[in-house]
Amino acid sequence: MVYNDPKESWKEKMAKLTAQDVANYFLSLVEEDCGDGISNLKLQKLLYYAQGFNLAITGKPLFDEPILAWQHGPVVRIVWRHYSLHGANPLPRPKKFDLSKFDAPTKELLGDIWEIYGQFSAWKLRSLTHGEKPWIETEKKQAISPKLMTAYFKTLLS
Repeated sequence: MVYNDPKESWKEKMAKLTAQDVANYFLSLVEEDCGDGISNLKLQKLLYYAQGFNLAITGKPLFDEPILAWQHGPVVRIVWRHYSLHGANPLPRPKKFDLSKFDAPTKELLGDIWEIYGQFSAWKLRSLTHGEKPWIETEKKQAISPKLMTAYFKTLLS
């Protein structure tokens, strides 16, 4: 399921981020020397919050990959699979990371998500998402509607 706006220009489509790009952004913020780390479970929740707030603020998705309502909360399947061999262990920092893909407003948004939600454990984030309308109202294993996410996250902005 892809959420493209047919009115977007070719240039805008080419510049769009992927969920893996956003995952790499968060992973690049980890200070491994300080003992920090992000598990796959935590990364999935950060992707969900980034997508939700971006939808609420801009009306457009940050990335096109669907977010699914899984047992342990929202998940971007392709990113989950990419890191699945790590189990619950901390994920590695990206070897190659192109920060130039991110414009200033996106960096600011992702920085805010990191500051607010990055401090919490994976299980705390899981608990938070289990109490939120998008996950609650979506049948498990199905895609969480961007429309539902937009409406919910707009309530968090006010």
